[in-house]
Amino acid sequence: MKTPVVLLHGFSNEQALVLLRAAKKAAAETGLDPASIAFATTTPTNVEWTVADLIEHVSEEHGYMKKSPPGAERGGEKMA
Repeated sequence: MKTPVVLLHGFSNEQALVLLRAAKKAAAETGLDPASIAFATTTPTNVEWTVADLIEHVSEEHGYMKKSPPGAERGGEKMA
């Protein structure tokens, strides 16, 4: 299955967090694993990309983060 991607543009950080939580709740209520959704906001760099390139990049990053979450143990030591 392709990674579902939610792209936000023009929202404050607070608004983006509210939307993220609402999307995760709606996903769970409809049987979609909320952790399967990749969320992204536009940046000065990625706003110039094609939608296809942006989705591919966000999906790849999401897959990497699921496999290697921040703070995950590496060789018996926690990353700082």
